[in-house]
Amino acid sequence: MPPRPTKYNANNALSVITKPFQEFFRLESASGILLAGFTLLALIWANSPWKESYEAFWHLEVSIGFGGAHLSKSLLHWINDGLMAIFFLVVGLEIKRELLIGELAEIKKATLPIAAATGGMIVPALIYVAFNYETSAVSGWGTPMATDIAFSLGVLTLLGKRAPYQLKIFLTAFAIVDDLGAVLVIAIFYTSEISFIALGATVLALAALLVLNKAGVRRLLPYLLVGLLLWFAVLKSGVHATIAGVMLAITIPARGDSEQHETYTERTPLQRLEHTLHPWVSFIIMPVFALSNAGVELSGQLLSAILHPVGLGIILGLLLGKQIGITLFSWLAVRTGIGSLPTGVRWLHVYGASLLGGIGFTMSLFIAALAFGEGHLASIAKIGVLIASGLAGTVGWIVLRKTKVQVMYTASSR
Repeated sequence: MPPRPTKYNANNALSVITKPFQEFFRLESASGILLAGFTLLALIWANSPWKESYEAFWHLEVSIGFGGAHLSKSLLHWINDGLMAIFFLVVGLEIKRELLIGELAEIKKATLPIAAATGGMIVPALIYVAFNYETSAVSGWGTPMATDIAFSLGVLTLLGKRAPYQLKIFLTAFAIVDDLGAVLVIAIFYTSEISFIALGATVLALAALLVLNKAGVRRLLPYLLVGLLLWFAVLKSGVHATIAGVMLAITIPARGDSEQHETYTERTPLQRLEHTLHPWVSFIIMPVFALSNAGVELSGQLLSAILHPVGLGIILGLLLGKQIGITLFSWLAVRTGIGSLPTGVRWLHVYGASLLGGIGFTMSLFIAALAFGEGHLASIAKIGVLIASGLAGTVGWIVLRKTKVQVMYTASSR
């Protein structure tokens, strides 16, 4: 006699659905604090008497191969092309989850964060271009477009109960849409010369992954093995290798083996992979990325970097552009009726979140490296990102801290 099916319980289903979000907030918040520590360590190292060892260490040549076939890259490139592909895999899994069961699953809920993210990408890019128009540095226009989820949620965590839970969801949702925009920008605009042979291999690997999905394969190992081939093909194609992570994420099954697919109450391959990789990305890959990329010598070039068109474009793009873009586009969405403010969230909360959106850091540093390589402009871009992210986080924290006090005071005075 077959086992009796477990009775569906709405509360259990809700708990299973919301648990990943709670874990996500906890991990990202703790990761943001760790990122700050490793960023500080990178700056201390790069400005210490041992600063030469900073550059020398990250440029050590590391080779991986079997027999006559091998791949040689500097340690920095292995981090930016290899480890960051895993980061982008998790980003892709987060985007897919949000589109299926998160804030982006319903168009009514998704409209506001999509509008906020759109404004938060367009306005900063325009500000940067305004400062660097008709110069070679205009290629860095994607740098101030990004929002760092870990740092921004870390700041919200410092606010405790002063930050409404719905504000965390709104910030996460628009930051994930922002990540999707950054992925598209990297894939389309930050590519080298295309190798059509490698691109063909990429298409075949992606097709194999889709076949696995369509055939109902739920074990993760086949996806990861083919995903490794996909990464190598993308690396050789001219498209940045990290895009392979997002391509792999798209093919990971979001449903398990149960016939009651619509409940999403079981542990799916997507959930298992995200749950496994998220701590590694949050507590190892992102801190290592910060340590290897955030180190820049400040002495003698801090003021000149701030006043340089690249520095100004990034700083004002992240600080002013994010404020204007996120707040204005959110207001337009609500004003036209296509979106609405989440429960318990007021316009001052949205404005505070727009400031936190100016914490670009991880994705901004990554795009700056793609745009400028490792030269003088790269150093200026790093300084701009670090200054803007620090100011945005500080001012955003102050605004949101005062916002909660004002809301409580208003409520008690009625």
